[in-house]
Order: sequence, then structure tokens, then C-alpha cells
Amino acid sequence: MVNVAVLGAGSWGTTLAKVFADAGNAVDLWARRPELAQEIAETQENPDYLPGITLPKAVRATSDATEALDADIVVFAVPSQTMRENLTKWAPHLRTDSTLLSISKGIETDTHLRMTQIIAEVTGAEEDRIAVLSGPNLAKEVALEQPAATVIACSDLNRAKLVQAACATSYLRPYTNEDVVGCEIGGATKNVIALACGMASGQGLGENTLASLITRGLAEITRLGTELGADARTFSGLAGLGDLVATCSSPLSRNRTFGSALGQGATIEEAKAATKGQVAEGVVSSRSIFQLAQERGVDMPLTQAVYAVCHQGVKVPETIAALMGRSKKSE
Repeated sequence: MVNVAVLGAGSWGTTLAKVFADAGNAVDLWARRPELAQEIAETQENPDYLPGITLPKAVRATSDATEALDADIVVFAVPSQTMRENLTKWAPHLRTDSTLLSISKGIETDTHLRMTQIIAEVTGAEEDRIAVLSGPNLAKEVALEQPAATVIACSDLNRAKLVQAACATSYLRPYTNEDVVGCEIGGATKNVIALACGMASGQGLGENTLASLITRGLAEITRLGTELGADARTFSGLAGLGDLVATCSSPLSRNRTFGSALGQGATIEEAKAATKGQVAEGVVSSRSIFQLAQERGVDMPLTQAVYAVCHQGVKVPETIAALMGRSKKSE
């Protein structure tokens, strides 16, 4: 048994708190809002993000992050664009031997840094203490204990194995990997491709279109990842293709749902309402990933199309026409 802190009580953070507790660990779950922490503590349920799912008694909710940070494994489960701000507050209270685990999927605006890079920069932790968890893991399905698999990536394979052992349950099978860059790029960029798939679905387009988007999306994800030093093989695995298929295909995916609303002609604000007031990560990440691709000279036409819809006011039918009109080339 190890002590685990999960900082962020959204749907995925709450689900992973359940996973770690079901694996036999003591878990502190930090919620930003005191009223939510109190409700979780009193009912053993997160009514805002995971209603109907009873959390194990080993999960203790708190709104005081300093109470939770004395942990063997610290899981960062806040949105990617708030990671730096939160880490700045938490860093002084972190143990120097804790394993730092990111489950946030995104690229920081302006700096274009991955989440593990931000963790290293703000906390001063060496990269072999920082891990990432990524895979085809829709929170509700995992919380319902439907069989799933995930990847724990860390440059220190022994540390990855430590986290693997701490979150292995009868319903979640974790694999290890040393390719942190590949797992993070796969996790961040798949949200953008899921938006594209949602837009196509919202336009009433069928399976041929979706399969084409997923396949060509994987190609541009791989191009960017390998340019940044990732192992191309990672993108054919759980943190690449697996995560991409789940996020692009499921109505449980916030990015796909958001994209579908845009495809039906909704504005960004109207699409936000369709996802219960939450902006999908891919909307923000489409800008930073497109800019990063431009900096590195990587061709990412689907990402560029999503960026144009979300940030330049281009209509979905116009982006489809532009994509289909691109110059012909070899696959």
C-alpha cells in the first residue's frame, strides 16, 4: 500500500482516485471547491462529475491541498492550462521523493510545453521522478469497472512499475513505457482530432469520413511526435491509436460532443453549453499544437482546420471543402 494524492476532482481525477483505492492504497482527493469536497466526504460520491458512482472508503476528500501532498504518488489532474498556476502553489509542499504523475492532456498556450515539462520547470524535479498516465480511458466506463488498459510512461522504468503496481485492478490493466514524449503528444493531439470527428458527425457524415479522419489524424500526430523525439511505435499503442479511437468514437468524449455541436452550426459558447459549461481541452490545444507544428515545420492539416474553426471563425463546411481540395500526394 502507498499513499496517493489526486489533485483535481473532475471526472477523470475522481475515477483514478477510485482506481488507486480499489488497488489497496490510501487516497486523498483534492477538490478546488470546499463545498464539493465536503459533499464527497459526506456521501462518498462526486455528484458534479461522477454521479451514481460510490467511491471506496479509502478515498478521503479535502479542499486543502497541503493536507494531501505528503504522498508517495502525487497525481496532477487539473486542466492543462491551469497546471502551472496550481503547481506554483503546491511545489513548496511536495516531498522530494514523491513520484509526480500527470494525467492532464494538453500543450500549454504560449510556451508550447508538455505537462511533464511544466512539472519539471515549476517543481525542480528531475525527469526520472515525473510520469504520465495515458490511454483509451473514458472516465465513466472505468468508474463503472468496465475492462480497460492504460499506459504509465516514465524515463525511470522502475518508477513506472511502481505506479503500475499501485493502479492495477481487476478492471484496469496498466502497461509501462519509457516514451514520455510520445504518450503526452498522443494524449494532447487526439483531443483535436476528436473535435474534427465530432464536427464531421455533426454535419451528418458517416463512418467512411470518421475512419479517414482517425487514420489521417494518427499520421499527423505521429509526424509531430517523432519530430519532438518520440518513438513512432508509441502511436500504434494504447496511448496513441487506442486513445485516439476511444476519444473520436464515443459520445462520452467531451471533445467529440463539443465538435458535434460546432458541426451542427453552434458557436463556441453554444457548444460549451452542450458540454455542461466546460470547454473541451482540444479547443485550447488546437491553437498551441498548430503553432508548435508551424514552429517545427510539421504538416498538420486536420489540426489547422480545427484551429481555423475554433479560433478564426471559419465554418465547418468551408474546412471540409478545403481539406478535400488539398493537392494530391502519396499516402
